[in-house]
This record gives sequence, structure tokens and C-alpha cells, in this order.
Amino acid sequence: MADDPSDPSDESDELGARKSFWGHVQDLRVALVRSSIALGAALVLCLLISNRIVQLLEYPLRHIHMFEQPQPTVTVKFGGTTFGPYPVTREQFPALPPGPAPHAVYVAKVVTIAGQQVVALALDPSVPMTEPTEVRLNNFSPTEPFMVAFHVALYAAVAVSSPFWIYFMGGFMLPALKANERKVIFGWIGWSLTLFLAGVVLTYFLLLPVALRATLQYSELLGFKSTDWRADEYIGFVSKFIFGMGLGFQFPIVVLFLVKLGLVTSRQLAHYRRHMIVLSLVLGALLTTPEVITQVAMAVPLYLLYEVCIWIAWYWERKKRRAEGIVEI
Repeated sequence: MADDPSDPSDESDELGARKSFWGHVQDLRVALVRSSIALGAALVLCLLISNRIVQLLEYPLRHIHMFEQPQPTVTVKFGGTTFGPYPVTREQFPALPPGPAPHAVYVAKVVTIAGQQVVALALDPSVPMTEPTEVRLNNFSPTEPFMVAFHVALYAAVAVSSPFWIYFMGGFMLPALKANERKVIFGWIGWSLTLFLAGVVLTYFLLLPVALRATLQYSELLGFKSTDWRADEYIGFVSKFIFGMGLGFQFPIVVLFLVKLGLVTSRQLAHYRRHMIVLSLVLGALLTTPEVITQVAMAVPLYLLYEVCIWIAWYWERKKRRAEGIVEI
């Protein structure tokens, strides 16, 4: 007997499928709305503390001399004009304060001695005697302070609200996974976050000061002054550099995921070592400043992570062979 095209069971199945589809759409909409609310609240909060966030982003700029021998410097203020800082020695400037590398700020004043006007220098005790930053961040238009504050708050809001929107989006996707699949996903996410944070910390405390110092030296090599930078461009460069390095450190996750899928083996990974050296340098050129020092500084940890991936893949394959009872010769 032929199936009745108007069978009510078929219509109920189709209706149930439609309800299920629109139910998933509704769940996705709720997750997106909640994520947007979390991002908006974080944006408002970060706008209120944007000055503190700017100070955090200026840390690499204040430590561009971390690998150099400290040297005494002198800055002279005359009215509203500042001269310096100038590197000096104690033989050239005996009035330097004590310490291995003080940064002394002197205020120039005109005084009258024996009927003659002379310029006298007085040490400014309100300025800490630490090594100065060679670069000053500036705003060059009336709207730039607001744009800088907004960009800083936006970058920070994405990071601050990430636990919330990851939780909301995860709540939408995880119900479709089985218990063992959730366990695997959580493990991969944990390692992904660990590598991302490792890339961010390495960039913030090491690579950025090196990159900024190399930029200054290259500018001096070309005969240009680079003591004044646009604040908005600096904030954008630092934020994208840190985020890009965090993404670059996700490379081992991609490689090991391909190993788990059986698309590549440890032998194949070892065979392409030379190709990985070139790829690491290419990624270093794309994610860092266009000079050799930071490109190599980026390429070295990426290649070391690749070597770790080879050994992890070899261990997984060895463990699988033993579980299958395959005797290694």
C-alpha cells in the first residue's frame, strides 16, 4: 500500500523540526544579546578607567632600555620649554645626584648676581630620578583624546568581557555535545587559553620593549627624530601586536588538532621542519614590526612550539600502538 502523502505523522515531524530550528535560532539570539550586553557594560567600565589602561599599555614604552647599560641623563626646563634628556657623564656634569644612572631634571632660572643677570640651574626634587622615556605620546587634534579613550576602552572591553561572552556562547553550543565530547572540548580550550596568555605575557614584557627600541634605533639610523608619536597609533599598534602574538601561539593547537584527526603524523611533521622555519619567519614578519630583531624573537618560540608538537604527536602515536597491541621493532 503506497504511503499517504497527507499522512499526519509526516506533518507533525516537519512541524517539530521547524519548532526545533526556530528554538535554536531563539537560543542563539539570546546568547548574542547577552554577550552584547556584557561587552557594552565592560566598554562603559573601561571608559571610566581608560587613563589606567593607557598607563598599562605604556609599560613597554617605559622599559625600552631593559637590555641596555643605564646611563645618567639630564633634562633642562626653561619656562614652558623642555630640553633633553641628554646623556652625560659625571666628568661632564659633576652636579649629578648620587646613583648609577640618575635622571636629573634641572629648572633654569634667571638670577641677578653682582648686578648681572645669569642663568642658574636648580635641581627639581619633584621629579623621580629614574631613566626617562625617550618617546612622548601626543594627540594632534581636538577629537583625538576621545578617540584614544574609546579605542583603549574597546580593546580592553573585549578582553574583560571575554569570560562572559565565552560562557554565553558556550551555553548555546555545549548542549549539542556528549559528555565525553565536552570533556575533550574543555581540555582543548584550557590549553588554548594557556598558550594565548603565554603569547600575551611574552609580548608585553619582552617583545614589545625590544620592538619599540629597535624602531627608535632604526629611525636614528635613517637620520630622523622619533621622540613624538601619535597616541592613537601607538595604542592601536600595541593592542594589535599583543593580540596577534596571542593568536600566533594558537598554532600548536591547530597542528595537534590535525594530528588527532589523523591528517598528519609525527614523521610528516619532522619532515617539514625546514618549511616550518620559513613559516615561522613569515608569521614573525606579519605579526611584528618590519625589522629583523622582533621577527626572529617571534619565530624562535613558534618553532620551539612546533618541535614540542612533534614530540607530543610521537607520544600519542606510540601510546595508540601500544593500546592496539602493536609491537615496536
